[in-house]
Amino acid sequence: MNPIQCRMARTALGWNSDRLAEVAKVSTQTVKRFERGEDLRQNTVAKLREAFENAGIQFIPENGGGVGVRFKHSSPKDEA
Repeated sequence: MNPIQCRMARTALGWNSDRLAEVAKVSTQTVKRFERGEDLRQNTVAKLREAFENAGIQFIPENGGGVGVRFKHSSPKDEA
């Protein structure tokens, strides 16, 4: 997960940086530092990623079309 994907995932979930920090059990400043592109410890990035994945986010790697995020499963309203 990179900083852009972090912002995209927060937006998809409707989370602000405070909510992500709460769920990931890190400080709000840590979230902001990561999204500014500052280096964090790998275990801290793993906490952020795990919070998103537990909320249903899947990370899409660079594959010629750019990195991204999506929901792991479609929501019930999408299945109609």
